[in-house]
Amino acid sequence: LWLDVTKHGAVQGGSTITQQFIKNTQLTSKKTIGRKLFEAALAWQLEQRWKKDRILTAYLNTVYFGNGAYGVEQASRIYFGHRAAVMKPAEAALLAAIPEDPSSWDPVAHPQAAKGRRNLVLGLLYAQGFLTKSQYVNSLVFPMPKPENVALPSTQGVAAPFFANYVKDQLIKHYGANRTLGGGLRVTTTLRPDLQNIARDAVSSVLPATSTGPTASLVVLDAHTGAVLAMVGGENYHQHQFNLATQGERQPGSSFKPFVLATALKQNIAPSSVLTSAPVTINADGRLWKVNNYEGEYLGPIDLTKAIAYSDNSVFSQLTAILGPRNVRDTAKALGITTPLQGYFAIGLGAEPATPLEMARAYSTFADGGSRIDGSIFGNTPRAVLDVRDAKGHVEANKTVPVPVLTATQANTINSLLQGVVRYGTGKAAQLPGRQVAGKTGTTENYGDAWFVGYTPQLVAAVWVGYPDKLVPMTTEFHGGPVAGGTYPALIWKAFMSKALEQLKLPPESFSPPDYGYASPVTVVNRGGVLERDDGVCQNTVQLEFFGGVGPTHVATCKPNEVEIPEVIGQSLAAAKARLEGQPLTPAVVYKPAKTGDRLGYVVGQFPKQGTASAGDRITIILPKSLHGAVPNVVGLSLARAQAKLARLKLDVSLVGDARGKVTAQSLSAHTAAAPGLKITLTVKGG
Repeated sequence: LWLDVTKHGAVQGGSTITQQFIKNTQLTSKKTIGRKLFEAALAWQLEQRWKKDRILTAYLNTVYFGNGAYGVEQASRIYFGHRAAVMKPAEAALLAAIPEDPSSWDPVAHPQAAKGRRNLVLGLLYAQGFLTKSQYVNSLVFPMPKPENVALPSTQGVAAPFFANYVKDQLIKHYGANRTLGGGLRVTTTLRPDLQNIARDAVSSVLPATSTGPTASLVVLDAHTGAVLAMVGGENYHQHQFNLATQGERQPGSSFKPFVLATALKQNIAPSSVLTSAPVTINADGRLWKVNNYEGEYLGPIDLTKAIAYSDNSVFSQLTAILGPRNVRDTAKALGITTPLQGYFAIGLGAEPATPLEMARAYSTFADGGSRIDGSIFGNTPRAVLDVRDAKGHVEANKTVPVPVLTATQANTINSLLQGVVRYGTGKAAQLPGRQVAGKTGTTENYGDAWFVGYTPQLVAAVWVGYPDKLVPMTTEFHGGPVAGGTYPALIWKAFMSKALEQLKLPPESFSPPDYGYASPVTVVNRGGVLERDDGVCQNTVQLEFFGGVGPTHVATCKPNEVEIPEVIGQSLAAAKARLEGQPLTPAVVYKPAKTGDRLGYVVGQFPKQGTASAGDRITIILPKSLHGAVPNVVGLSLARAQAKLARLKLDVSLVGDARGKVTAQSLSAHTAAAPGLKITLTVKGG
């Protein structure tokens, strides 16, 4: 950045400084072709009217420097306690280093990384003559700002600094930095200060107060409006501005399993469906995935109602494979998980990341009867703002926008199933006497993360417990035992919810009972991620219960003794034949004229390439056959012998090294199809 700034030249993040300034001050963050064209047009017009020094000054007054600092003047006061005009070279270099990545180069959270980046900028300034040698040497040892001296603007008089910063980021993304920070906007948020205090007290009353132990994050939402009512993003905002509630992407473990249930319900699968709880190995796109239950306990044949209550990994890994992991991913995304998910097979056991805020929002979709609640201003984002009033008195309300994801019956069914988790399953510690509670525990492998996400008909809360900056097994932190979802997280949830409901004077309410009628069995098979009816000869089928007996309408076209066709392109002939015969399938070899550069003896095509076939069916594999022979291996030969071999093929040979030595490398591998004039380079070393 410093080079961009001092040269006034200007490319930052693929845009000129002028375009960055326009983006920061005038436009929303929506990435569209139209916006980019408008941005470029405004930048051109501005450069015709303003000198570059003025544009640079304006840019520096809007760019983000981390820790709530927008603009170089505010950044100087926050980090150094004085005006920008009196900054030392080391201080200016530090500020120049930050904007490229304010999180990574944060001098408070990552002082060593920030110092290294600062010193890099100082080196560039010295090399280009902007600093004398004495200034450069003195600047290298100039002290970094101490965290306790950094005056964070968002902590001054703010009861919920993590929440305040989250709201500010939303506003800047939508309105731009200049309009948000320039004054004149009056923002009404959804935060309840009384619930925020209860949330903080719940965490501190349950977690031991130690500097070396785990910490917690807690997020609370209104079940029907989606409003964020409280947010505990960490212990001390002044020391760590990383918001665990909104930025802490950690594996949710079994608290992700309700999303698998939701996917099943969307396909009309009933909770009365029975799968066998036992050690299982799943073929995950050609890789074997062994799944074991928590503490090695297996229950045999059980229905999905018991499987979710006891958090059975075996059953839910099977169910994920039956439904298709990408379908589970799509359901989670629709419910409110915005962290990118890949849709791997382990997604059903919570192996892909999510934040506490996302988990609370997704569960609120269940509590609200199946609709995710968006806001009319910020779209698919948790509702942290009620309205925004500008300087002219115009009010823009962030109205609730329900987005249907599940039917009411599907949501009510999940609410019923998750009540079982709290009544007699892994979440018993979260019980509230006299109230209906639904929820799910989550514990990741080696006790690295622990979760409880639960709700009453009125409030939703997600609790995460762990170590914020690294994955540490919490094997002894719960009174000498491991921290699982049913320990600290469930206890924190209960401590908060019992007082919050009392504070809000909310009477006990009941969830609406599910109304789904009868279910009957249908034998199905997963074909390419889609459930289809068994045609009588399919393998790897499963019998599931479907509401009303209505399962998939499409009948699979399986073959007798069906096997998968593996792709063998790129394998040697011997390896390809062994792979096909192991299915068992019959390889049939055909040859075609080789293209220059083909590896002889290796498969370049097959038919059919993928899909299924009956055992013993013929699979055609295609190998190249050279009309001009193959490139020999000449490594280790004298140059004279190597040239003699290559001359027979009329190759174009070039040399690197001592012509009196031996060949140590060749640019074309042995068995490559040769052709007259084909270029090959030999590396020759030694005398």
